[in-house]
Amino acid sequence: MRKLDLVDRISKKTGVPKVDILLALESYFNEVKKSLVQGDNVYVRGFGSFVLKTRKARKARDIRKNTVVEIPEYVIPSFKPSKEFSAAVRDIKPGAGDQEKTDDAPND
Repeated sequence: MRKLDLVDRISKKTGVPKVDILLALESYFNEVKKSLVQGDNVYVRGFGSFVLKTRKARKARDIRKNTVVEIPEYVIPSFKPSKEFSAAVRDIKPGAGDQEKTDDAPND
């Protein structure tokens, strides 16, 4: 599902214009990014947490030059789903999401 598909679904369910939904969604994404850049985690009850994880410094091998390369410590954003979210997804059979038809999908 793309962002536009998400906007369409929310607009149909709520009756709110697509432009307003898109603006709200973009604002949400920007605030999450801004909070993470400032070092703050974002917790959304019932959905999950956007957290920062620190990867330790490590050594890797450059196979072209056959040398050891030092990779410094770095921080990456990560998403940790809530228990409710995980429980809802856990029962889905592998590959089921690829074949699922939606209400707004065109019929062949």
